[in-house]
Amino acid sequence: MELLEQRIRQDGVVKGDDVLKVDSFLNHQMDIALFEEIGGEFYRRFAGCGVDKILTIEASGIGIACITAQFFHCPVVFAKKSQTRNIAGGLFTTKVESFTHGKVYDVIVSQQFLGPEDTVLIIDDFLANGAALEGLIDLVEQSGAKLAGAGIVIEKAFQPGGSRIRAKGVRVESLARIRSMSEERGIEFEDQDLGG
Repeated sequence: MELLEQRIRQDGVVKGDDVLKVDSFLNHQMDIALFEEIGGEFYRRFAGCGVDKILTIEASGIGIACITAQFFHCPVVFAKKSQTRNIAGGLFTTKVESFTHGKVYDVIVSQQFLGPEDTVLIIDDFLANGAALEGLIDLVEQSGAKLAGAGIVIEKAFQPGGSRIRAKGVRVESLARIRSMSEERGIEFEDQDLGG
């Protein structure tokens, strides 16, 4: 997605060889006009898949998932990283290691909001090592729902997550695939037509 790549080049900040800060437009301050373009592109790629629910993980994926859901006319469920007292009843749970925070979370979704009648599209802001995406896939599998695939805004293609998850037969559509990045050389993107 050319618009997204331009924005990453313009406003993204590379730290070391594996951290890309996009907090000025994607995951702290959110550019809603850009999110609308992102949501429309995810809709274009997954239209016709019968998506009736979008699943993401708190917190950075929520804004993107909500805008995307407007195109699909469906609800968003977000996996919580901690159980609160107002979540009652059965839960689907999995463990997710956060690349950004360097810790393992018990991630939960109420069984009330995900079930065998659903066709789920997973939406997230980043795919690197794949732990968050694998955790979300596990929640979908536990629920018995059908997985349409995963829409990722930025994939660090030089890290193993995307390849490993595609090898399992999961359709992963990433809007910007980064081949390499460094503070000295900047960001190099891969071809956009690799798809699922």
